Amino acid sequence: MYKVMEIIEPDFGCEGLPDGTEPMCEVILEEESGTKVTVKVPDRELYQKRINEGDMIDYTNGIILKL
Repeated sequence: MYKVMEIIEPDFGCEGLPDGTEPMCEVILEEESGTKVTVKVPDRELYQKRINEGDMIDYTNGIILKL
């Protein structure tokens, strides 16, 4: 189980998102032991699953699930 500490959304500036690229967010997670892990998650997945900073989640084998 992890706590979502921070979600960092990409900033492509005036150049915009490169064609065919899906926006990925860096998500900083903290384990119960205090260890922090940074993972990349598609932005749309965070919105679909309504995952926000402060939420408790499960992250196993690259799959993020809100608890």
